[in-house]
Formats: sequence, C-alpha cells, structure tokens
Amino acid sequence: MLLLLSLVTGLALSASGVTTDKENDPSQELFQDMQKKVNDLWQNLLYPVMPGNENNGMIYATCEMKPSSKIDADKPQVTGQVLFRQYYSSGRLEAIFYLDGFPLDNNQSGRAIHIHELGDLSKGCDATGGHYNPFSVNHPRHPGDFGNFFPKEGKIRKYKPNLFATMFGPYSIMGRSVVIHEQEDDMGKGNNKASLENGNAGKRLACCVIGVCNKNLWEEKLSEVTDKKKRGLNKRAQN
Repeated sequence: MLLLLSLVTGLALSASGVTTDKENDPSQELFQDMQKKVNDLWQNLLYPVMPGNENNGMIYATCEMKPSSKIDADKPQVTGQVLFRQYYSSGRLEAIFYLDGFPLDNNQSGRAIHIHELGDLSKGCDATGGHYNPFSVNHPRHPGDFGNFFPKEGKIRKYKPNLFATMFGPYSIMGRSVVIHEQEDDMGKGNNKASLENGNAGKRLACCVIGVCNKNLWEEKLSEVTDKKKRGLNKRAQN
C-alpha cells in the first residue's frame, strides 16, 4: 500500500511540473485531480478519521480508569474516566477528568496525572513505560504532563482545554495510557534526574488505555463538571 502511494505520489508530483500550450488541456486537469487524490490519501493516513466517529469534525476518546493490580490494598482504589475531544485535524485537545476513589480528606496533597508511552497493562500500571516524550524534552514539557489534581470529597471533577497533546498524526496519544500517581508532581523542580523525567510523582495508583468513543459520554460528564463548577462559584458569591 505504501509502495503504491509512493509511486502515485511521484507521478503526481512529476505531473505538477508539466507545461502545455493549452490552458485547458484535459490531461493537465487529470494530473491535477490525481495529485489532489494522492494528497487526500496521505492526509487520511496521517490524520485518520475513525469510522462511526464523525461528529462534525470533532473526535472523541475515553480512558476507563482502573486501579493498578500492583498497588497495596490500603492505597486509593481509583476508578472513573478521562475523556478527550479534539477538532479534526488541527484543533486543540480538551479533556475531562472524572475520577473517584480518593480519600475523603479535602486537605490531602495533589495527585499527578500523566500520559505514558505504552498502552500495556499486562503488569498493572508498571508496564505502561515512562512518560510519553516524543520530542525528548524534560518534564514538565511532555505532551501529556497534565499537572496536579486536588480531590475534593474523594473525587476529581476537572475540565481542561488547550492541551498540548494531540489525538492525530504521528504523535497521537491514541492507544497510549493515562496514569494517576500517588504523589504530587514537583513540576521538574526537584533538583534531581527523576524530577526531569517524571516529577517524582511516586507509585502508579491507576491507569487506562485511550480509545475512540462517541460523543455521548463526553456530553454527559461535561454538563456535570460545569454544573458543579457553577454551583461552587454561586456558593462562594453568597458567602
């Protein structure tokens, strides 16, 4: 398939330089049409739109969070979803973090959440590899360095827009994992090697693999997250 595309691409690119004395030469129009089709093929390979998931150009994904099989029973048993959406093919990524199972104490420290390189859960969350770092930069500049989240009443309900990661192209996060860590992310300020790799965020409490979904789950969770935020703002205003 790739060989065929390469050959057709070569023909199309060669054809683009062909000149003719007739402006409306049918052969020139044929070559231009061939070139457009080749460009469309490459575009679809680099930025595939998943069948059954065309929502006016918006693509949706979910990550169904489960506790790591390698953590102790007395650690938080985190469940829920991390949801993504992005406008095809150059919109900014948005995410909803809808998670349960944290201690009920509202004074606890933050929990780091990152995208990891592999979607391998064969050894719990330990098999997901390191942070997804396609550009070989220091933490916290990895595409999936989402920072710290502070649970309230045992829950995380957070919407984040304008994220650096993407669901499209050669640096897609699709099929990779989201990992929740036991500790707070030091954001690369820990003055040691681990800080620049993973923020010294500690053990991996829970993880999941990112996969395509429809828009229903996103719309359901977004309304709940935004309604809760509005209620909190109204409560503070009344006080």
